[in-house]
Amino acid sequence: MAREPRSGGSGDRDRGRGRGPERNTEREVGDELKDKLVTINRVAKVVKGGRRFSFAALVVVGDEKGRVGWGAGKAREVPEAIRKATERAKRTMIRVPMREGRTLHHDVIGEFGAGRVILRAAPAGTGIIAGGPMRAVFETLGMGDVVAKCTGTTNPHNMVKATFAALTRCTSPRAVASRRGKKVSDLLGPRKDAEPAQEAVNV
Repeated sequence: MAREPRSGGSGDRDRGRGRGPERNTEREVGDELKDKLVTINRVAKVVKGGRRFSFAALVVVGDEKGRVGWGAGKAREVPEAIRKATERAKRTMIRVPMREGRTLHHDVIGEFGAGRVILRAAPAGTGIIAGGPMRAVFETLGMGDVVAKCTGTTNPHNMVKATFAALTRCTSPRAVASRRGKKVSDLLGPRKDAEPAQEAVNV
């Protein structure tokens, strides 16, 4: 009797990895929130009688106005995995202070596991200079100008977690001034546009 060929060879491993056209897709999820699929990976569990496949999705959600969150989901089908990840992302959203509504107030470093990222404030017109997973976070956050560099692992999960670790460390001059019991002008000094006016009064 001829034996049936076994499934799961090298061709089966390469087929349907989940890193194809569904990566970094964007859609609206209601409440003025937008989600972006960072990556989706097919995982296999070996059980008696064969392999059981499921899908793991990584999603970031934001309102493009300073709030963003991330979530991971796993299910037997791709849409269900994305739904689970989106729901978890909505529950873990954070608010990030931005200067002029477009960039960071200061440079910051974030680390998570083997992931390490450096985020730098940028002048107007720079745009988002960042890798794929980090770019998805900044786009859903609504940040228009930022320079980001990944100096650690390129694993999407660790990159996203390191980026969020950096964003949670971001603060604004107003928050620092209130914490120290000072005025914002005491921390930043006199405004540049006020200096010429002061000089004119002295003359």
